[in-house]
Amino acid sequence: MKRPKGLVIAIDGPVGAGKSTVAKLVARKLGYLYVDTGAMYRAVALKALRLGMDINDPIVMAMLAEATDIQLQQQGDGSVRVFLDGEDVTEAIRTPEVSEASSIVSAHEGVRKVLAERQKAMAELGGVVMEGRDIQTVIAPDAEVKIFLTASLEERAKRKWLELQQKGISVSYEEVLQEVKERDERDKTRAIAPLRKAPDAVEIDTTGMTPEEVAEKIVELARKRAGV
Repeated sequence: MKRPKGLVIAIDGPVGAGKSTVAKLVARKLGYLYVDTGAMYRAVALKALRLGMDINDPIVMAMLAEATDIQLQQQGDGSVRVFLDGEDVTEAIRTPEVSEASSIVSAHEGVRKVLAERQKAMAELGGVVMEGRDIQTVIAPDAEVKIFLTASLEERAKRKWLELQQKGISVSYEEVLQEVKERDERDKTRAIAPLRKAPDAVEIDTTGMTPEEVAEKIVELARKRAGV
């Protein structure tokens, strides 16, 4: 399938595997649009929390997702800002509270259906690096390059903990470790679009690797796939 703007690179994997950092690097190296699908679920979760809505109610959450405008806008430096109903919430969606809520919100079939349609539309033209937890199996099963990133549980928890520390969010490593464990279990066992590796995906264990090393490996695979 020849796409107007290039390949679709789908990067999946559990929380803390390095998907966001690596996907951003790959997009920058190839001049592609970076699409953080998880940010879209986080935006819905943030709106629900702000409105005091029941995030466990699948019907209410689906209706909220349908009525919510979420835009991912690429900046001149290649970074992407997230806009929720016109408000820049790029930083606001990264708190532990929103992370926890988004894991629950993203498990609702109605919410996934609404956001999946928007994500599929983004992929159609190509020239995108999409990352999330069901990209290669649900959103872009025909992606030309499929990558499944992994890392040890301890390594992933450490990365999340350091990320939160850098943002000035005070939380213990043990708390983050427990949260990552619970998140893994939810993502793998949810009825709708559970986290799993596509049969034709290339698995990369990022434990002990720098984001740059992982990104270079993916760019090499993409160039081979494109015949460059």
